Amino acid sequence: MTEKEQVRFAEKANVLKALAHPTRLWMVELLAGGEKCVCEFVDKIDADFSTISKHLSVLKKAGIVADEKRGKQVFYTLKVPCLLNFMHCVEEVLKSNSKAGMKK
Repeated sequence: MTEKEQVRFAEKANVLKALAHPTRLWMVELLAGGEKCVCEFVDKIDADFSTISKHLSVLKKAGIVADEKRGKQVFYTLKVPCLLNFMHCVEEVLKSNSKAGMKK
């Protein structure tokens, strides 16, 4: 593997690491429906504002979400909605695993 390839795979791994948390996966799926403010995430799960903000910061640093401040509120959107295609693929893996488990 070349040095350039190593760097590229490390960058890909960083995106996957950002997604490697149940709450962040949930947030990405929620953002598929359109922009959300931090308060909407706080209202939907049992987590405080700072925890939600940290999760969103991880997603933003990985380039998965973008934010826009409006007054005192910050709104988030998916930067790359094609990420949801990957999520559908993950669902197919889960279905396949479930079917394989039934055959045993």
